[in-house]
Amino acid sequence: MQFPYQLVAKRKYSLKNVHLETGFEYDEEEVISTKTDLFSIEIEEGKIKAVKANDPASDALDAKGFLMLPAFRDMHIHLDKTLYGLPWQALSPKRRTVKDMIAYEQQIIPELLKTSVDRAEQLISLLQHYGTHFARTHFNIDPTSGLKSLEHLEKSLDNKKNSFKAELVAFPQHGLYYTDTVALMKDVAQLKSVDFIGGLDPFSIDGNIEKVLDFTVQLALDHKKGIDIHLHEVGESGMKTINYLIDKAIENQQLQGKIFVSHAFALGHLSPKETEKIAERLAEGKVGIVSSVPFRGTMMPIPVLKRYGVNVLIGNDNVQDYWSTFGSGNMLQKANLIAELYGYETEFQLSRTLQFATQSILPLDDKGNRQWPGPGDDASVVLTNASCSAEAVARISKIEALMTEGNLFWRS
Repeated sequence: MQFPYQLVAKRKYSLKNVHLETGFEYDEEEVISTKTDLFSIEIEEGKIKAVKANDPASDALDAKGFLMLPAFRDMHIHLDKTLYGLPWQALSPKRRTVKDMIAYEQQIIPELLKTSVDRAEQLISLLQHYGTHFARTHFNIDPTSGLKSLEHLEKSLDNKKNSFKAELVAFPQHGLYYTDTVALMKDVAQLKSVDFIGGLDPFSIDGNIEKVLDFTVQLALDHKKGIDIHLHEVGESGMKTINYLIDKAIENQQLQGKIFVSHAFALGHLSPKETEKIAERLAEGKVGIVSSVPFRGTMMPIPVLKRYGVNVLIGNDNVQDYWSTFGSGNMLQKANLIAELYGYETEFQLSRTLQFATQSILPLDDKGNRQWPGPGDDASVVLTNASCSAEAVARISKIEALMTEGNLFWRS
């Protein structure tokens, strides 16, 4: 997919006829609808400068009455390795385990790297098509890729720098010790462009939870990075890994709020009492969970985690690649899936579910007070053909315009 928008304004300008949510309509104590009104918005140097009464007669750019919402953020994706942009290819039934996939990657990565810059840009354009302006993207660090996955990804992001932003996770997809990746991880951890130290199933891949996590934590401490570990393991090894990371967070205050467990499928196989206990511990250590919202065999306890104050981030993960046939790249669809899976059906519940696409930024607080947008807020927004957040989530509304740090792109 080519970039679906055209740049129409940047730096300093105003918008008129912008619909913003202003409050909830109640029937006794029940929220039955969302109130909106038209406003004018002033943009300057990547920030929202002012939110004013609408002036339809002004010469400001016309937002055409579309609803303004915070732009979306995908907090777990692999921009460096995708089949998107290549001929259609469904998932192979021959590769069933992570180690099967590692062996397959070792075969195909050299050829994929030849076109990875262009394909990453196409995938970014797909995300932008659906209103995403920011991603936390993992990139392979392994003996087959060396630093080439990172180098190619950085080229793609540089080509998209005016419309898309990202934070980077160095991901030892082939294990730290299962393949000899330790030296590469030490090298990449020193780079300013890298924000997080990644990891993969320390027990099932490398055979030693403590050895892997001690190395990862020390690397993060030494270079002032965050940690984001892929953990597919369930049962004892999965829970031991999660608890070990919580212990490390409690021991090292500088890592609190900077450690994340991606997938964490083990949490979806606990009793209600066990779930509440681990949710309390995660909150204590300020360890976040990043989920692609699995279903069928695993249902993540997202409502319980949120109730205990755990930072839950959402991402697409795989978008039509050799790990998964599915994945749309649409964060609003992810919010819609969460609403359907967990029964968030009312106006109020649906409006709250938007947070999983925006990563916690909501136009209205729980009492219906407008809290976004305001002066000083990052000017990264979408304009969508919906009457309110609840409708946008329920109907996965079309995105008409995307603004990234004040650069406004309108669908062409």
